Amino acid sequence: MNKEFFEALELLEKEKGISAAYMMEKVEAALVSAYKRDNGGQDNVRVKLDPVKKEVRLYRRLDIVEEVTEPDTQISLEEALTKSKKYKVGDVYEIEVKTKNFGRISAQTGKQVIIQGIREAERGMMIKEYDEKKEEIVSAIVTRVDPTTGNATLEIGKNEMVLYRNEQIPEESLQVGDRIKVFITEIRRETRGPSIILSRVHPGLVTRLFELEVPEVKDGTVVINAVAREAGSRTKIAVSSTNPEVDPIGSCIGPKGTRKNAISAELVGEKIDIIKYSEVPEEFISASLAPATVLSVVKTTESDNSYRVLVNDDQLSLAIGRKGQNARLAAKLTGCKIDIKSSRTLEELDDEEDEGVSEE
Repeated sequence: MNKEFFEALELLEKEKGISAAYMMEKVEAALVSAYKRDNGGQDNVRVKLDPVKKEVRLYRRLDIVEEVTEPDTQISLEEALTKSKKYKVGDVYEIEVKTKNFGRISAQTGKQVIIQGIREAERGMMIKEYDEKKEEIVSAIVTRVDPTTGNATLEIGKNEMVLYRNEQIPEESLQVGDRIKVFITEIRRETRGPSIILSRVHPGLVTRLFELEVPEVKDGTVVINAVAREAGSRTKIAVSSTNPEVDPIGSCIGPKGTRKNAISAELVGEKIDIIKYSEVPEEFISASLAPATVLSVVKTTESDNSYRVLVNDDQLSLAIGRKGQNARLAAKLTGCKIDIKSSRTLEELDDEEDEGVSEE
């Protein structure tokens, strides 16, 4: 049994990466716990694990005294001397305890300590591994989809994690065996263990996908300055170039649209508008409202980041977008409050103001 035990520790280290030394500490704790369970809480024991000889031994430790007052923890010098003449008062006398004599309940307690030790080690390793991957994307395989909640269980490396339904792209129908990419948004340390929060709706997923698909983004030649996203529908991404000879928009689109299309496919057909970033708010806002053509952008007195945008009548619905989506994403992308008016509407407002002046 001892040989099999040490072989199991070696296998555990090889397959799960949990060090044998760490597990031996947990086994020692388990044996002490089992002993205490059988001996009224007494913990005067020493565990010796020898991986070379493949031996597991447990010793009960008794203090050698002239007169015994606590039989559970003491032994008289007279009795100790019958075992060896080397003993003297103050020494510790050890008696080997056969672990096979532990009761069933005690053995179960020891087993629980070992299992808990394995779980703690796995949690610690997971936190360490995924702390380094926070705000990065990882590849995953769908192993199960809960028909009631829609939550998907994913296999990521040697771990299983859950992608909750509200973090999945709307209308996306994940199937067992699907290979997807997910964004790690957060690592929560909870009492029941670490919780890795995964997402396919986070704007960061789009950024990381462009880093994977576009070499110029990966090496820093093209910079992603801002992203605004409504997952499953549309994303706007603002880019710039650190090299005047490199076209940031063309780099992200790729030859015949291959790079942009690959990202869109990963996002279940999500539309992606790539626009050129500008430090000048008026220019940035004008570009952000693509595909609409903007006539002018003027800062208003309403607030520091409030702007009025003027478009031709036939561009108004395009600038606002279906259910206001284009304008909403442009506002998120630029961080500005945008008021869109058509040239006709503006003329009507001006006429009303003129009439008011005349009447006065």
